[in-house]
Amino acid sequence: MPNEHSNAEDKPRRIVIIVVAVIAAVLIGGFFYLLLRRTMDTPQTTQLQDAIRPGGPQWDDYSKRIVLDDPPDCPEEGARFCATESKRALGDTVMTLTATVRNFTGKTIVGLEIRGFVVDHDGKPVKDKTIVIIPTRQAELDPNKTMKASVLIDGLTDNDDRADVRMEVTAFKLR
Repeated sequence: MPNEHSNAEDKPRRIVIIVVAVIAAVLIGGFFYLLLRRTMDTPQTTQLQDAIRPGGPQWDDYSKRIVLDDPPDCPEEGARFCATESKRALGDTVMTLTATVRNFTGKTIVGLEIRGFVVDHDGKPVKDKTIVIIPTRQAELDPNKTMKASVLIDGLTDNDDRADVRMEVTAFKLR
C-alpha cells in the first residue's frame, strides 16, 4: 500500500519540478542570448566630437599633412595599406587593415578618426568601419611622429568581391 500512496503524490510533484526546470532553462537561455547579442551589437565605432571634417575651414590645410602609409613590417611590398585576413569559426572572414599614421601638420593631433574599407573591382565599398584612434588607443600624436593604426573589418563572406583595401582620415582634432 505505501507504494500506491507515494506514486500518487510524486506525479504532481514531478510535474511541478519539470515546469520549474523548463522555465529556468528558458530564462537562462534568454539571459545568455541577450548578453551575447548586446556584446556583438555594441558599436565599436564612435564619432569624434568637435572635429575638423571634410568641408570644414581647416580641412584642406591639414588633411594633406596627415599621411597614411604602409607599415614597415607589412609582408606585401608596394601596397599602400597592409591587410591580413582570417576565417572565424562563425564562418565569416575578418580583415585587419593596418597603416602608419604620419603627422606633418606642425601641431599635435589630439583626436583622429580613420575609416577602413574593402572595395570591389568597380571601386564600390563592400564593407567599411570607422574608428577613433586618438584618444581611444593613444593619447595624442606629436608633430613629425608616427603611430600604427589598425581597423578590424568583420562580417565578410567568401562571395564578397574583395579587390582592394583602403584607409582614409575622416576627422581630426589639433592642439
